Amino acid sequence: MAYLTDRKRAVGLGSAREGAQAHWWMQVSAWSLAILIPLFVFTFGRIVGAPHAEVVAYYSQPFPAIVAALTLIVTMLHFKNGARVAIEDYSRGALRKTLIIGVTFISYAAMATGLFGLARIAL
Repeated sequence: MAYLTDRKRAVGLGSAREGAQAHWWMQVSAWSLAILIPLFVFTFGRIVGAPHAEVVAYYSQPFPAIVAALTLIVTMLHFKNGARVAIEDYSRGALRKTLIIGVTFISYAAMATGLFGLARIAL
């Protein structure tokens, strides 16, 4: 029978020293999305339902293409970091590592696919 106090059990475990940085980057990406999402809706909404030639001409301009690319990148990084925090909180062991690798792969694959499609349209 162990007669350790809660404090004594916690000594030596320490913090991971990543919580503040992860929180800070989530706040930065959230504020970035608060600016980018309305810009994306405004630029994307103008071209919804247009013929293919108009869409290609529209996304050949730098502003709509840059807004779409930045929105895609920041959204996927925000998703990856948020999902990672949720996975770290609610899973343990090998499952945790597998899920983190899977979420990271999915987010970067979605980002690369979206940027490739945008580049094909814009260029």
